[in-house]
Amino acid sequence: MANALTIYQSVIDDVKGIISSGMESAYHAISRTMVLTYWNVGKRIVEQEQNGNPRAEYGTAMMDALAAELTKEYGKSYSKRNLQYFRKFYQCFPDIEIVNACVHNLTWTHFRSLLRVPDEDARVWYMSEAAHENWNVRTLDRNISTQYYYRLLQAPKKNTVIAEMQRKTAQFSKTQFELVKSPVVAEFLGFKNEVFMSKYLTYLPTKEQLKQEIERQKAVFYMQHPIQIEEGGTRNEQT
Repeated sequence: MANALTIYQSVIDDVKGIISSGMESAYHAISRTMVLTYWNVGKRIVEQEQNGNPRAEYGTAMMDALAAELTKEYGKSYSKRNLQYFRKFYQCFPDIEIVNACVHNLTWTHFRSLLRVPDEDARVWYMSEAAHENWNVRTLDRNISTQYYYRLLQAPKKNTVIAEMQRKTAQFSKTQFELVKSPVVAEFLGFKNEVFMSKYLTYLPTKEQLKQEIERQKAVFYMQHPIQIEEGGTRNEQT
């Protein structure tokens, strides 16, 4: 028997692979059919509620009757609580094309988790990402709980805010530089040549620093050029 296993091992492995692949395909087909069945049940319930008596007791009575009859024939999968999930499933995902596009990689447990997301845009995004990235239910639950969708949205907003702050900072710096380039201010700071000034300055002073430097330069200027106060209050430089 051992020799036979060795001789036919490649055939055995191939057949096992075929069977496993077939079982997996069958499982996915059953899962997909089950999800679409639940969607259609929810759709029918919503249609009946919209066309029937709008009173709450009417909806409760209908759900009770449905649950009693369906569980008797099909089991606990169609309990009243699950029927309420099916109704919410349809209400949250009314477009069957969207469901069809993602249902091949998602189970009913995935969709149950998605029903917890109140924001429609976030809910559809989570569904699409879970399907395309093959998230298991645990990963989906974690991303929903940690507000993954909203954290991704905040990232570009944060970058936009930073860019705006940088723009305003650059604008303010330019204003300061233009102020320093003013002939009057430049003269007070001792820069007679604007080209030399632009190369000499290694940083832009604040307004307070600039004011202090102007006052200092004025004091130095008047010390070096004494003046007399003539009659009439006018200043006259001594030569």
